[in-house]
Amino acid sequence: MQLSGRGVALSVGASMLFAVLPGYVQWLTPLDGVQVFAQRVLWSIPLVLLLVLLARQTSLLRASFVRLRREPLLLAACPLAAALIGVQWGLFLWAPLAGHMLEVSMGYFLLPLAMVLTGRLFYGERLRPLQQLAVTCAMLGVLHELWRTQAFSWLTLITALGYPPYFMLRRWMRLDALSGFVLEMLVLAPLAIWLIIAYGPVGAFSDRPLLWLLVPVMALIGTLAFAAYMASSRLLPLGLFGILSYVEPVLLFAVALLVLGERFDSGQWLTYLPIWGAVLLVGWDSARLLRKQQRESIRPR
Repeated sequence: MQLSGRGVALSVGASMLFAVLPGYVQWLTPLDGVQVFAQRVLWSIPLVLLLVLLARQTSLLRASFVRLRREPLLLAACPLAAALIGVQWGLFLWAPLAGHMLEVSMGYFLLPLAMVLTGRLFYGERLRPLQQLAVTCAMLGVLHELWRTQAFSWLTLITALGYPPYFMLRRWMRLDALSGFVLEMLVLAPLAIWLIIAYGPVGAFSDRPLLWLLVPVMALIGTLAFAAYMASSRLLPLGLFGILSYVEPVLLFAVALLVLGERFDSGQWLTYLPIWGAVLLVGWDSARLLRKQQRESIRPR
């Protein structure tokens, strides 16, 4: 099994950036979750285009538009991919306002396991022994959290089962991370504009001019995180990519405890300890494999 060190680094980096967002968006009042979603979509377009220029990937973006004209199936797949990711982004922002964050959070606990299962069933991926142990540890933590909260609903299913088809579709589309991101945001832009016009708070930016800085920075964090996330999904086996997704809830736990001042229920230890153990096992196994690959690459032939 060849392991991409760049893919692991991008996945961990994306998790670190995503963990910043829950605390950051609290500074965006009076914008609610729907408006944050709409603003994020619109501001992401110029920011990801800037990333395309800085990364010197304009030729890849042009090639993607050429493929859209020549491949009707790819053209049809773009709105589907945008819809899949739009539902996940919108659900994540709507749930706290509607009092359903617990069910959605449970979906994010189940998501990495769904990714591992998808990799095994659809791509024939096999986990290394330490990775199998990590999945077992994570499953124990998730089962305990499910038993403790009883927070299982259709929202949980959409969250846990919505991302694997999206990643499978993006792999089939064979678009690089930034070009695919540009196309998805362009598809979602009309919806975002309508949400802002129809439901946006009047005078929000004029009453609080600091939003002109805070909102683009929020979109920049989200753009960098999502671009890194998508790039890592193309570089790593889907199973390992799924297990590494547990880095994010570990970091979110730290943010909630240290930054947001939330209280920690003692009953959650049996949820988080196995998940932390899973992250450590994957990190240890990945480091061992990368060192082995490095030694083999410099061995005289």
